[in-house]
Amino acid sequence: MSAAKPSRTMIAIGSGKGGVGKSTLSANLAIAMAKKGRKVGLIDADIYGPSQPTLLGASDKAQAKNKQLIPLEAHGIRLLSVGHLVGPGQALAWRGPMAAGALQQLTDADWGDADTLIVDLPPGTGDVQLSLIQKARPAGAVIVSTPQDLSLIDAARAKDLFGKTGVPVLGIIENMAGYQCPHCGKESDPFGSGGAEAGAASMNVPFLGRLPMSASLREASDAGQPPASGDGPAASAFAELADAILAQVEKLSA
Repeated sequence: MSAAKPSRTMIAIGSGKGGVGKSTLSANLAIAMAKKGRKVGLIDADIYGPSQPTLLGASDKAQAKNKQLIPLEAHGIRLLSVGHLVGPGQALAWRGPMAAGALQQLTDADWGDADTLIVDLPPGTGDVQLSLIQKARPAGAVIVSTPQDLSLIDAARAKDLFGKTGVPVLGIIENMAGYQCPHCGKESDPFGSGGAEAGAASMNVPFLGRLPMSASLREASDAGQPPASGDGPAASAFAELADAILAQVEKLSA
């Protein structure tokens, strides 16, 4: 008699458009939750643009056992990406059914005793999002946006998709909210300020918090050393966002 599968909470991290830092947030949030005692798995569902192997410094090929993929481990979490199945830089000219099949392989992998699965979705509202919702049914979704109006318009589309498919939106995170020059210390708002918070209010969803633009965050991400895995202000900021998301998940289950 096979052992029962552990109860898992799946949290989808989505955005209406690309370039808002969704994958970097997904990686660091997964690590922050693991540091709080969760057993976390991270699924890189950005089939056409997988970036988690680079962000987490884990690019080895994934192995399989009994027709199940075995996730890699890094920074205290398990992770699996299409980037662990194909060579770096290889174009994935897959139509919708093939992308959906790849997603199924990732979600059906041997996640062991993981109690939380973070899913880094591709931008937009396409086949991968619909396949995940239909087959895996996340407990909730987090939307990432920059403060600018163009990003918020697309964030509203993402919120509408989750709403129409019955997936609760746990809240919105505002990324790239302000920038402090490392040379002169002057602060500026290249993408505006407060837009995502105002957007969350207009969409009637929680505002989970904001993160500024940071050269050090970019450098650490390029080097496969997510700031959440260490100490300091950036790690604390991701820990606070993880707390806010988990608090919303608790509300759903109460």
